[in-house]
Amino acid sequence: MAGLELLSDQGYRLDGRKATELRKVQARMGVFAQADGSAYLEQGNTKALAVVYGPHEMRGSRGRTLHDRALINCQYSMATFSTAERKRRPHGDRKSTEMSLHLKQTFEAAVMTQLYPRSQIDIYVKILQSDGGNYSTCVNAATLAVIDAGIPMRDYVCACTVGFVDETPLADLCYAEESGGVSSLALALLPRGGQIALLQMDARLHQDHLETLIEAAMTACKGVSKVLDEVVRQHLQEGSVLTGE
Repeated sequence: MAGLELLSDQGYRLDGRKATELRKVQARMGVFAQADGSAYLEQGNTKALAVVYGPHEMRGSRGRTLHDRALINCQYSMATFSTAERKRRPHGDRKSTEMSLHLKQTFEAAVMTQLYPRSQIDIYVKILQSDGGNYSTCVNAATLAVIDAGIPMRDYVCACTVGFVDETPLADLCYAEESGGVSSLALALLPRGGQIALLQMDARLHQDHLETLIEAAMTACKGVSKVLDEVVRQHLQEGSVLTGE
């Protein structure tokens, strides 16, 4: 797919959005009673489920225990039915392992792990339907699940994938745009302080465009944080109504 097809002369993308427009984000918190925290999030047609257990005592090898902070364990997986390809997805394949590591690095920057020494926090994220921006959707869903679990964070950690077409940054890429040969990067941000938790880039990009893309990604992440904040406030309101407070 040529780059010209991804952005019309009128400035519209394949799905009708403007260049900086985000996909619609919908989310619910507390979807599983058995977990300490959980959330379901849709970012466009990409759908993710996140579950959090902990903080709890270390499991497995005691050699992994961190005496000054909690260990964060992240596991990413994709449902067999999440894409049009009906291939088996073995647990622990290279892409899943890489994504799990990226999620771990992201939440180590956001969670106040020093409050829970010698303990472990487990974050499990599953993509139920994939249409681009899998990492970003997982981060945003996991953020809500961590908040639902009552685990203190320095700030919301919000993520977005941006690309570059015809000298124009495109925010929150869908699958067609990601697979269309666009130079893209994924960025996770702690929006209040402007701290970048993770920056991932798989394709080559000219350094002249890097700053523009990062700025576009940070702006998009701040937009996502406003949506997540509304979801959290709505969840707290519903909880207050149920408890009669």
